[in-house]
Amino acid sequence: MILLDTDHVSVLLDERDRRHEVLAQRLREAGDSLAIPIVAIEEQLRAWLAQIQRSHDPQRQVLPYLRLRKAFTFLREWPILDWTSAAANHFPDLRSLRHKIGSQDLKIACIALASDALLRAEDWLS
Repeated sequence: MILLDTDHVSVLLDERDRRHEVLAQRLREAGDSLAIPIVAIEEQLRAWLAQIQRSHDPQRQVLPYLRLRKAFTFLREWPILDWTSAAANHFPDLRSLRHKIGSQDLKIACIALASDALLRAEDWLS
């Protein structure tokens, strides 16, 4: 199983992104099952909700709401891997390595480890 990260989800949601078609093609050719970690979904939703919350002009909220709906429509087609006790058990070990990686990315790595999934990083976006 290949686990996509938040950047992959962002590119897949935005057809205008120059990397969209390249990534979509690589995913079609992957030859393995694909899934999205719940943490990537959390990050996507937080971003759209924050954009809606920041705007006090209802007209400026139209596009973020449309993109939020698009995200829900897109995400319902994907298998989602949960943040489980097994994933959480990996977190202290990864944190102790002291790599300069944010907590959310560490959580995604933990989900990959707990699920025996391959985590594709930026190499699929270039």
